[in-house]
Amino acid sequence: MSLRYESIENLSKLIQEKKVKPSELIEETFKNIKQDDAVINSFLALDEAVAMDKAKQLDNEAPTGKLFGIPMGIKDNIVTKDLETTCASKILTGFNPVYDATVMNKLNKENGIVVGKLNMDEFAMGGSTENSFYKKTVNPFDHSAVPGGSSGGSAAAVAASLVPFSLGSDTGGSIRQPASYCGVVGMKPTYGRVSRYGLVAFASSLDQIGPITRNVKDNAKVLEIISGHDAMDSTSAPVEDVDFTSTIEKDIKGLRVAVPKEYLGEGVSAEVRTSVQNAIKELEKMGAEISEVSLPNSKYGVATYYILSSSEASANLARFDGIRYGYQAEGAKNLEELYKKTRQEGFGDEVKRRIMLGTYALSSGYYDAYYKKAQKVRTLIKQDFERVFADYDVIVGPTAPTVAFDLGAQINDPLTMYANDILTIPINLAGLPSISVPCGEANGRPIGLQLIGKPFDEKLLYNVAYNYEQVFNMSERYQSL
Repeated sequence: MSLRYESIENLSKLIQEKKVKPSELIEETFKNIKQDDAVINSFLALDEAVAMDKAKQLDNEAPTGKLFGIPMGIKDNIVTKDLETTCASKILTGFNPVYDATVMNKLNKENGIVVGKLNMDEFAMGGSTENSFYKKTVNPFDHSAVPGGSSGGSAAAVAASLVPFSLGSDTGGSIRQPASYCGVVGMKPTYGRVSRYGLVAFASSLDQIGPITRNVKDNAKVLEIISGHDAMDSTSAPVEDVDFTSTIEKDIKGLRVAVPKEYLGEGVSAEVRTSVQNAIKELEKMGAEISEVSLPNSKYGVATYYILSSSEASANLARFDGIRYGYQAEGAKNLEELYKKTRQEGFGDEVKRRIMLGTYALSSGYYDAYYKKAQKVRTLIKQDFERVFADYDVIVGPTAPTVAFDLGAQINDPLTMYANDILTIPINLAGLPSISVPCGEANGRPIGLQLIGKPFDEKLLYNVAYNYEQVFNMSERYQSL
């Protein structure tokens, strides 16, 4: 029997009933990766020997743990002990961490098995996974299209059914946008819900780790495992309610749904608008009450985000200097020249662009005009959401304004690339949870529906997403890729 397209829930049941051994599942996983990933290019590094050893060990143990024997792929900016972590950057070539990220400790405790690290935009800076130093990942639905970014490898590996789930990170849409482009389920949790300890920092006030799966219930199960307060992360929220599945099948009659007029306006393609409107009608049939609202300051989200995130990146990336780990340039005559050469040779163009923008925004004479003003606008965006959530339960709209674009179409046009995140960025600025679920296709390329919730209300988001998934899902499409 083929195990490739099975959910986490079904795989766990097969292992529990001893119909499948963990080693058989892991063996098939690597067979599929070797067979298909030469085209998809989702993995940067595989850990086959260690994974098989762990699987064979589990063969002889009683099944314990929520992920017993389940394979998983991890975005390459999440630290994994003794498994190279590069952030898809030349400057971290050869970096083998001596510890695991908190999320990895939690997954390992449940006996999940890491099969490898997944491709991404360098240091999570990009929206297409074309900024990776090592390779370009393609969209499993259309190999001429991008998978989105920065978690493009994570979304593509799940859509291609190479692994049943992966972890990504989301700073301005980097889980949800590739989930939309690749027709999978991607959750950006509330800021502080999941520990960032061991996530290589891009923008510390925005970054969040989250799961990518092929169905909503699997997604909720993974988030239950990786959530919770962590003393190792000063931004981790002291919230221990991590039950996201007990009411996931409950009906949504009486749910108050807000649809921002700005999210279906100019810039959103006709195909995306139609699919999202059809999805909203389905929610209405289920008993949800739909109303149009306004989020007037969301239009400033992209400008605000790129000032704040680039400023934080310029500080966070100062640690990569060629001294302590990773790539070190040759031929430097002194320490200052070593710094310059290493960073010049080690960082890609997009990373350099953002470091320069952030350094400029933080510089003397410009701090008040740019960084301080952006923080004020961030507060206005957050207050817009608070006003809407005073009267509504969930906000609904598109995840991305268009379907996935062609490879190479926007890589030399940074401003257009940045604008693709216009519908996801405001959620990160406000620190809210948001999930993307498939809601249609246009020319064979998937379309995502975005559900936005109140802080720490992931449970309700999963409930709504699960109900919609009963009407529209792409389970059969994955098997045709």
